[in-house]
Amino acid sequence: MTQHHPMTLVLGGTGKTGSRLVSRLTARDLPVRIGSRSGGLPFDWERPATWGPALDGVHAAYVSYYPDLAVPGAVEAVGAFAELAVARGVRRLVLLSGRGEDEALACERALAAAAESGAAESGAGTGAGADWTVLRCSWFSQNFSEGYLLGPVLAGEVALPAGPVGEPFLDADDIADVAAAVLTEDGHAGRVYELTGPRLLTFAEATATIAEATGRPVRYARISPEEFAAGLAAEQVPAGVIAFLGYLFGTILDGRNASVTDDVRRVLGRPARDFADFARAAAASGAWDGE
Repeated sequence: MTQHHPMTLVLGGTGKTGSRLVSRLTARDLPVRIGSRSGGLPFDWERPATWGPALDGVHAAYVSYYPDLAVPGAVEAVGAFAELAVARGVRRLVLLSGRGEDEALACERALAAAAESGAAESGAGTGAGADWTVLRCSWFSQNFSEGYLLGPVLAGEVALPAGPVGEPFLDADDIADVAAAVLTEDGHAGRVYELTGPRLLTFAEATATIAEATGRPVRYARISPEEFAAGLAAEQVPAGVIAFLGYLFGTILDGRNASVTDDVRRVLGRPARDFADFARAAAASGAWDGE
């Protein structure tokens, strides 16, 4: 980064990882533009006309696709955005991706191709094109405290179609720290970092950890995919969201992600945060106090 501190665009800048990344960059007095539908300069993945203004004067961009890289149309949108970003002069792209999702892999390839084709079209040695880095993440720990599992935790029962398969739950603060590093430091171009927590826990073990941290009874109940879908429908969750969540639980938790990596340490020089530490901190912050 130069002494002039070029602009970083953070898409999803009000979300779990984006808001944390914004805090880290602003704490270092680095200029940040938040890309969100409700932002001062609106950004909407479904309205490509909003992309260009958000990219004006931007040097680096954190690309977080809403609602998820697994939904139809994500590959095309991510590829088109990356092409426009490179054409507008963005020189560093960091993609928030999902671990174990075929659709996410396709989005990764689309972003990398756009970044590399920009350099190829401009000719070697011109400095055009963009560096790209992928942060391929496991299940967020904060889904229990800030996401769709907050309500069930407060109600005292987490009921999901997930069996005894281990998941290396990952703290969103670790993602933000890694993102800040790869956006502002050299040496990460063309890298795919698989970010995980330091150990595997089943959803039942994670729920028990939260119960211990809060001192409140919170139980885990394994239910069938059909029961899961019916429960969401009873809460008037849109059919598309139900289908998407069913897909995630049916694929991501089939054992393909039951392994840990050391990539958080590779980037940051420290280990990833343990789920028990997350749970104690979230409990202390009042995240699960409820009414």
